[in-house]
Amino acid sequence: MKVFASLSTITAALLMLAVSSLSTAQEQADPAPAAVPAEVSSAIRASFKASRPGLGLQSIMVSEIDGLYAVQVANGPVLYSTADGKYFVLGDLYQAAPGGFINLAEKAREGGRAELMATLKTEDMIIFAPEQQPAKAAIMVFTDVDCFYCQKLHQEVPDLNRLGIEVRYLAYPRAGIGSDSYKKIASAWCAADKQTAMTKLKTRQRIPTNVCPGNPVEAQFKLGQQVGVSGTPALVTTEGRLMPGYMPALQLASALGIAVEPALAAELQKKQAAANKK
Repeated sequence: MKVFASLSTITAALLMLAVSSLSTAQEQADPAPAAVPAEVSSAIRASFKASRPGLGLQSIMVSEIDGLYAVQVANGPVLYSTADGKYFVLGDLYQAAPGGFINLAEKAREGGRAELMATLKTEDMIIFAPEQQPAKAAIMVFTDVDCFYCQKLHQEVPDLNRLGIEVRYLAYPRAGIGSDSYKKIASAWCAADKQTAMTKLKTRQRIPTNVCPGNPVEAQFKLGQQVGVSGTPALVTTEGRLMPGYMPALQLASALGIAVEPALAAELQKKQAAANKK
């Protein structure tokens, strides 16, 4: 929607600053949200409807700022509105906490994202699981077979499995449904051996084109858009945390809070150092 198409440079700068210091902030238990007065909810909905009749509002909640209410737009961002709905601001809400900024809006999104991801069926994913079960962690990876960093991440899958991390692929053809990338990735989902087909595509080999009816690629692509995927690879934890971009196996294990045996850590560090020299 056009109203959401642009952010000010100030907002963008704050987002970059906040992300850089976010990792040092300590999570705290959140109190139960206060109820929004019925007259406030009605006023906000009426005002927004008068301005944009087609704009769906998913929820309205009390925000951490007195006098402003968090309005979740259906399949869109969170707005912070006055009680009468006549004024709102667009952008994530941050808390200045000791040690760094906390993105409160993202924390709220994580819960909804986790709920959506929990509805997925494992049989609709292409899964590379560690031999030792249960896995220490599982990541869902929105991927595009023509994406360089998706191909690079796929090279890390054996090491991720050694670290006890299960990789669950979801399709996100960036060129869109019906594109050549869509046909390739759909053919992997329709293959008898999905893992082998995925690996061939990620190593730039050809597989037979077979876009079977009922494949889950389009649904997964739409889900990716819904949970905030804007590029690939995009990793989502079972807790709903979105981690965009490529990470080496050892770094990803650290991000997931997985303890790694010193010998294995040293081996992977040496391997990564050699790869960086190429």
